[in-house]
Amino acid sequence: MDFLKELGILPQNKGVSTGTKWIESNGEVIESFSPVNGQLIAAVSTTDNNAYENLILTSEQAFKEWRNWPAPKRGEIVRQVGDALRKNKASLGKLVSYEMGKSLQEGLGEVQEMIDICDFAVGLSRQLYGLTMHSERPSHRMYEQWHPLGIVGIISAFNFPVAVWSWNAALAWVCGNTTVWKPSEKTPLCGIAIFEIVKEVFALNNVPEGVNCLIQGGRELGEWMSKDEKISLISATGSTRMGKAVSAAVGARLGKSILELGGNNAIIISEHADLDMSLIGAVFGAVGTAGQRCTSTRRLIIHEKVYDQFKEKLLKAYHQIKIGDPLDSDNHMGPLIDKDAANMYVRAIEEGKKQGCNFIVEGGVLSGAGFESGCYVKPCIAEAKNNFAIVQHETFAPILYLMKYSTLDEAIAIQNGVPQGLSSAIMTLNMREAEKFLSQTGSDCGIANVNIGTSGAEIGGAFGGEKETGGGRESGSDAWKAYMRRQTNTINWSDKLPLAQGIKFDF
Repeated sequence: MDFLKELGILPQNKGVSTGTKWIESNGEVIESFSPVNGQLIAAVSTTDNNAYENLILTSEQAFKEWRNWPAPKRGEIVRQVGDALRKNKASLGKLVSYEMGKSLQEGLGEVQEMIDICDFAVGLSRQLYGLTMHSERPSHRMYEQWHPLGIVGIISAFNFPVAVWSWNAALAWVCGNTTVWKPSEKTPLCGIAIFEIVKEVFALNNVPEGVNCLIQGGRELGEWMSKDEKISLISATGSTRMGKAVSAAVGARLGKSILELGGNNAIIISEHADLDMSLIGAVFGAVGTAGQRCTSTRRLIIHEKVYDQFKEKLLKAYHQIKIGDPLDSDNHMGPLIDKDAANMYVRAIEEGKKQGCNFIVEGGVLSGAGFESGCYVKPCIAEAKNNFAIVQHETFAPILYLMKYSTLDEAIAIQNGVPQGLSSAIMTLNMREAEKFLSQTGSDCGIANVNIGTSGAEIGGAFGGEKETGGGRESGSDAWKAYMRRQTNTINWSDKLPLAQGIKFDF
């Protein structure tokens, strides 16, 4: 495949990089198989302990120089990275689609997110503002400033194999930090491709070796990072179970963390909703990326007056969904990431039936021509109750649960009545309903939308959730502050030394 050659993907790839150099590692080999056709794409060397320690040392040394580059100059490097991504958008989008399984349009969209966050970070590099405060003491000035943290560790998930890295890396770099990235062991080649693209930009600009580091491996490597006191901040994306382990390890050393974990997202379909528009949001939210987004729509909470009408529209739409090779633009949905995910999907359906779910669109694993990988599944719909154990659990697959409501208070209680708190939405043309949903008595999620679905956040807003979703924020708004340390400064320009709070200390 031409796009693999264009991105520098070889049959056997070194998986450890300090920025412009690939370094030797004697770790095990990861083989990446495409869920599209089950074929081996390429192999990657994982990171052994010696390579890891050397890489961290290099990143530490790089930080000492990189933090002294003016922030706008660091922003210029990120601008060039964005331009390099633009040039490679088509090839990189195809790789994301082929290695992960999402549709080509979504793969290209993910690369566009990377470009967008680079553009955002360039402007941010001139806006790392502090505040000036009035002192209670005469002839004193108070202000605050922000300094870089050091090494930022990034642990990303397979479902967004490149975009989430860029959210963290672009901001961390303009803030003056270095980064160490562990991509998912299920999508290691996306990490290789990114480093091939970025290393050219860094080499041309003499960026210190170690500003942009790549490591490859599984759970053990994530544990090394979480326990490593040399890493100032860990930004981890994944399951709630994984996040709890990372949080415990980082917290034990009083480190900092950003956690973007599970979602169990719902759309409330009001009796005042535009049902045709609502249908688009609901179907894309449930079926996009084969239900493997943390913001995927898992639950539809539908007003009893429009329940039957909307269900009929939903059934008709589901019967029109085309499943197949994600590189074919005619298909709406590609495969799950691997056979383990398909087996998990099957178990969830079986458990749902035991608990009382009524499946009105049956699921199942697809087989036959074009589905040889065993990773393609049918998107399914079940009528259910919110308190079913399977509904309370996030299943990373295209399973959608329907439930009725009669009052908005009831709908909001159902929406909030799960352990997760990432994304939420209401479809309504009623201003009072919309405002209540967004109020302090409304959605308890980090993201709350009106008349758009739960999926498809823009980089301009801070991304993240509450409760078991983790509580961290990435990407836009003032999320940059998580990558820096705040310092309060007071300057006395008088010839006396008055104390605060009127304290006297004479001798």
